[in-house]
Amino acid sequence: MTTKDYLQDISEIKEIMNKSTRFMSLSGLSGVLAGTYALIGAYVANTLLKEYVRGEGKLSELSASNVEMLMIGLGLFIAFIAALTGYILTKRKAEKNNEKMWTPASKQMLMSFIVPMVTGGLFIMMLIQKGYYGLVAPSTLIFYGLALYNAGKYTLSQVRYLGLLEILLGLLALYFIYNGLLFWTIGFGVLHILYGAIMYFKLERE
Repeated sequence: MTTKDYLQDISEIKEIMNKSTRFMSLSGLSGVLAGTYALIGAYVANTLLKEYVRGEGKLSELSASNVEMLMIGLGLFIAFIAALTGYILTKRKAEKNNEKMWTPASKQMLMSFIVPMVTGGLFIMMLIQKGYYGLVAPSTLIFYGLALYNAGKYTLSQVRYLGLLEILLGLLALYFIYNGLLFWTIGFGVLHILYGAIMYFKLERE
């Protein structure tokens, strides 16, 4: 057996180990679409907020706290659509690669993601209840980044880099606290599109 054969065997063993400990079927295209949804949502939110400030449209009849809640509801709707799209495309990719959707690795990844997200969700609900609306955007970015970084141990390593960038954006949003929508747009829109495009062209395009 030549050195080339040994290296090929080692490469195959490494690939098998990665498949058994990491969920590798995440869809890059779902990241692009999630980012696109976020940009559309940010545009809608910005338009509505401008109308509210100018006293135009139906929003002008609402209180400031109700407008804040409407914006948060819009964000949650975008997140739901993005998550649903991610699930559908990831399932399709797994089936295309003849891989199972639910494996020990995917379950570990999901649990690693859910714990910081649920913790962050409860924390943000308390912020809203107390009226600390300015802290919502930084908190969502930080906890989302922590969830991605945590889940990155069981999937593509690039997910951890995305998580770190989201955390950094969240800290910047906390410093520039009155620019939450801008940082939301960058974090959930631009970064997702860039990440998804890189993953698609690097790993998925045939």
